[in-house]
Order: sequence, then C-alpha cells, then structure tokens
Amino acid sequence: MPILGPFIKRALRIGETLERKLPHDPVKHQHRSLRRLLKKAGHTAFGQYYDFKSILEARDMISAFQQQVPLFDYEEMYAKWWHMTLNQVENVSWKGRVNYFALSSGTTGSTSKHIPVTDDMLRAMRRAALRLFFSMARFDVDPQLFTKAMFMLGGSASLQEQDGYFEGDLSGINAGRVPFWIRPYYKPGTEISKITDWNARIDEVVRHACQWDVGFIVGIPAWIQLTLEKIIRHYRLETIHDLWPNLQVYVHGGVHIGPYKSSFEQLTAKPLIYVDTYLASEGFVAFQDRPGAEGMRLLLNNGMFFEFIPFEDRYFDEQGQPLDHAPALAIRDVEEGVDYALVISSCAGAWRYLIGDTVRFSSLARSEIQITGRTKHYLSACGEHLSVDNMNAAVEQVERALEVRIPEFTVSAVQRGRQFSHKWYLGCDPLRDKAAVREVLDQALMAVNDDYRTERQSVLDMDVEVIPSRLFYAWQEKQGKLGGQNKFPRVMKAEAFSRWEQFVGQHAPSQTSSS
Repeated sequence: MPILGPFIKRALRIGETLERKLPHDPVKHQHRSLRRLLKKAGHTAFGQYYDFKSILEARDMISAFQQQVPLFDYEEMYAKWWHMTLNQVENVSWKGRVNYFALSSGTTGSTSKHIPVTDDMLRAMRRAALRLFFSMARFDVDPQLFTKAMFMLGGSASLQEQDGYFEGDLSGINAGRVPFWIRPYYKPGTEISKITDWNARIDEVVRHACQWDVGFIVGIPAWIQLTLEKIIRHYRLETIHDLWPNLQVYVHGGVHIGPYKSSFEQLTAKPLIYVDTYLASEGFVAFQDRPGAEGMRLLLNNGMFFEFIPFEDRYFDEQGQPLDHAPALAIRDVEEGVDYALVISSCAGAWRYLIGDTVRFSSLARSEIQITGRTKHYLSACGEHLSVDNMNAAVEQVERALEVRIPEFTVSAVQRGRQFSHKWYLGCDPLRDKAAVREVLDQALMAVNDDYRTERQSVLDMDVEVIPSRLFYAWQEKQGKLGGQNKFPRVMKAEAFSRWEQFVGQHAPSQTSSS
C-alpha cells in the first residue's frame, strides 16, 4: 500500500528522535552499565568469588572492578567458569541457566568455542537491532523501502540440541527468534533458514528469490556475494536489480567491506547504501547510525561495559596476549586514532573478556569506532607491525590500480634463515600478473606503514601468489565452514598456512612466487 511506506518512515523518525534526545554521556552510560551488570551478577558464583558487593560500594567502582577482577580470554573463562555453564550449572557467571551457546571458532580453524547466549543478551541484541532500524530514518531512502522484504543470510536456524541446551551459529540462534515486527518482511523465512546444509539452503534461496521484493540485504559479504552470483546465474540476469529492483540497503558486518565493494558494484545496477555493523558472537557491539560516518557507534547503554588496552608492543607479547602491566582504559580515558584491544563485560556472563578485536576511535564526541584487526592476526616478524587495517587499505589500492576484484586474501610470515618474508595469496577476479600485483601491493603497504617500509629495505622480503577467489571458498567448504559467521583468516599461523598451501597446490595451476 503506497500510504504504508511514509507511515512507517514517520514512525521511524519518531523513534529515532526519541533515541537521539537521550543525553549522549558516554562516561555516565558506561558507569551505569557496569553498575547494573555487577548488581545482577552479584549472587552468582563469579560475583561472590570476586566480591562484586565491595566493588559496588567502592568510591571508584571502575578502578575497584579492574583491581579485583583479572582479564580473561576464552580459554581461561571456559576452563574456570563457562565449562560449568555448559554443564547446565545455574548462576555461574550470570543469573540463571544458559539455554543457548553460540559456536565460534573465529578464523583459526580450532575447535569450536561455546559462547554463552543468555536471555538478557538476546534481549540486548533485539534492542540494538531496533535502534539500528530507527537509525535508518537518517539515511536517504525511499519511504516505500520500509514495506519491502529484508533478506537475511546467516547460519542455520536449526540448532543442535544437547543435554539441556541448544548450540549453533549466533546468526542461526537469532534467525529462530526473529522479532514479531520483522517476521512479515523476513526472507528467506524460518523454514528455509532451518536447512542445515549450506548448499541445499542456498539452492532453496535461489529457487524462491523470484517471489520476493527485496529492499534490504543483511549478512557477511563473502556469503552474500556468492548467493547473489548464484541468483544472477540461475535467472540469467545482468544484475541482481533485474530481479530485485527495489534493493537499496546492504547491512553488513564480520569483515571490512572494502575488498568486496568492487564485486558488489558488478552485481548491482544501482548504488547500494552500505551500513556497517559490529555483531560478534559475544554480543552486539556497535553499528553505523548515520550516512557517511567513518565508524560505528558503540552501544554504551545496552548490557555491555567496555575497556580498551592500547595495542602496542610494550603491552602485548608475540601471541597477542596482554602483559601484566598493560593498562585497561575506560571510555573516559581513550583517545582518537589509537588502536586498542577491546575488552568486554556483558549480560552473557563475560567478565573483562578479551574479545580478540582491535578498534580505533574515529570520533570520541560520537563514540564511533572502526575495527582495525585482531590481536592475534597481525604481522610483526621483524618489527614491521602490519595490521589487518593496513592490509585492507593496500589490497583496495591494488583493486583500484589494476581494475581487479580481490574479495579474499591471506598472508603468513615465513622465515628463511636470517631472512623474513611475507607470503601472500590473493583471490583475484579476473587473474592478474602477480609481479604487477606484488609491485602495487608492496608500494601501498609502504605508504601506509613506516615500519614496514623500513624493514623492507633490510631484512623483510615479500612473495605473492595470485589465485582464483573460488579457491578460498572451496577451502572453507572443505573445513565445513561455509556460510554463517565463518570468515577466511586474513593472517594465518604456520601450521594452518602449510595445509592451505598444500590445498592450493592441489587445486590451482602451478605458479612461481614473485619475490
């Protein structure tokens, strides 16, 4: 109905206005969030062990919290506390019993982690989604767009039932609990989303795609791209807009969108509005709430308390673990332009938990952040301090200079005697001469990182392999990691990299590295 679009948009504007009228006081929001977390978890085993009562009574609650509660990574949190939660013990690190666990192996290929997803965390994620929906009123979209379907692609909504709990991909957990106000618009719908086999599910998506009038797409870039390509091939289209003419907004997350944009431009006939989100297995952290923003706005009053450790050599060891003297800063003490390892305490029972990501504030006034990499996914074989953020910027420069799409890449550090080398694999569509790719990539890395430029002049070498991007997805399929929130690692450790090279050697034409 033509009148429905403007009505919905008007309602969104009212909701967005009410949201915006809330005073933006980051320090106050975070102080209140921590107090609420401590109060609710005060009678849990964790809260009693670390004496949350005395922390709440302290003159400086945040300092007391940091002094009494140590930092945790997943392995420590699981070994000391979450293993009891997984065994259905109640009131371990959060009030009540946990009924859902998000499976996450990150990008290392290690055994799946079990991240608690409490009812409070599910409610917090729904609140965040509603705020994101309200923020769409700020974007220049046709009012009728709000009457169109929302295509959301994630993990299977068919969860695995264990002894008293359910486990699965976080996007699958959320897909099975879609809020009532989205259900009429949600595609591919619950039945298709419950199909466990990724290829079978996408086949059903393709078969039904002609029945939907999609205005929004939501999901990780790699899997959205592959799905759109399949739809276009199946219906023999020029672009996805031939089938979905009203498609206007892409809500993405999981990885930096830059390397994928040129691919999406070839799949679409009209420009898309890109909206960035930061939804981790541990919770909804931030989202882009205005057009043209460089970063995403932290959700400071939504069941999470944040700390920030300056990501510098003096505070972290070679494995990306913080040293004992590393300072953890509250939002009152952070600065713009500095990379921080993100630490969260949440209503899922994570406490001073190293989430594994590094972030940088692009705007303190608006509490906006950018994801710059992973604490364990950066290269510093000989002091080059190359971050994933640097890599993304350089790869985008290669795309522009050589007019090529590079949706996927990975790199590892290799030592040959006293010489160090970065070994790159870039998924190029179409393939380009690797000597030319290497030259542009190397120059771009030197332009964005002074330490890299210095080391390249002495002890650091560089090898490049150019392969079809489909090999990255074939590898993911072999690992059982197609779809959902699975991402290809931008930086690989030696053992995994060795297996990857063997796989490429078996499936790609013989090549000689450019060095």
